[in-house]
Amino acid sequence: MKALVKEKAEPGLWLVDVPEPAVGPGDVLIKVLRTGICGTDLHIRAWDGWARQTIRTPLVLGHEFVGEVVGTGRDVADIGAGDRVSGEGHLVCGKCRNCLAGRRHLCRATVGLGVGRDGAFAEYVVLPAANVWVHRVPVDLDVAAIFDPFGNAVHTALSFPLVGEDVLITGAGPIGLMAAAVARHAGARNVVVTDVSEERLELARKIGASLALNVSGATIADGQRTLGLREGFDIGLEMSGRPEAMRDMIANMTHGGRIAMLGLPAEEFAVDWARIVTSMITVKGIYGREMFETWYAMSVLLEGGLDLTPVITGRYAVADHEAAFADAASGRGGKVILDWTA
Repeated sequence: MKALVKEKAEPGLWLVDVPEPAVGPGDVLIKVLRTGICGTDLHIRAWDGWARQTIRTPLVLGHEFVGEVVGTGRDVADIGAGDRVSGEGHLVCGKCRNCLAGRRHLCRATVGLGVGRDGAFAEYVVLPAANVWVHRVPVDLDVAAIFDPFGNAVHTALSFPLVGEDVLITGAGPIGLMAAAVARHAGARNVVVTDVSEERLELARKIGASLALNVSGATIADGQRTLGLREGFDIGLEMSGRPEAMRDMIANMTHGGRIAMLGLPAEEFAVDWARIVTSMITVKGIYGREMFETWYAMSVLLEGGLDLTPVITGRYAVADHEAAFADAASGRGGKVILDWTA
């Protein structure tokens, strides 16, 4: 089968022929229809410091996908040929304290699809049945392909009650944009999105942000004044991993404010812990999705009318993967989709 592979320990990706994956008794064989390009994939393609420490070549990339079931192992029930599915890309041990308690998203032995094992940037992918999400109602293929990052946005946005709250989102990348759509849909009073890319801020306006603020020329405090906020933001969703964004968020939270942090910093940085303590601010780290509570929430949000299509700004045939990755790496658009059927 064709697959996008990190063949060598150097920058680049290669579209090559590899063997089809073997199907174990508890596995599901999926014909891949669409995939989404993630920041993780960009790191692996660039072969940066994180990738050099984490990835063993050769590796098939990819963890955001939608496909059709074409085969199952002998022990698989309730999933059958023809089912339209996405996949939970975190494969857990099932034996640790958190797994046994039903908190699988907290498994210390998690293996990432397309990172620790061959992924979904291929004509076929195999997943354990426990990691397969069957779409029981019709979902647009491009949207179904990004259920993984959509889950990150939902997990982050719904960490705290949003109804009637003023929400600050730092970072208008694809997940920040999806989180803004979720916050607005879930009943937030104001949703402010910050970034330095006007193209991405325009996307934030399209999905319903109350204010899209370019922090290269304005401050979050300016945004507060524009909206007439007197005490600061109730909820903060940090999506950028940038030290200055986290510091500015903390400085503009109300007393008792709550921050969910998904953005992954490149290195350690200092924050005003005295402000966090004296303002009684809660900071919660977010990684991945709750299995599978977040997935249920995603499906219900879409059934309830949440529209993610404005977040998808690039669609390419897999043969044009170089252009697709360049688009995704530009920092100007939203999600980029690869079509494996074109």
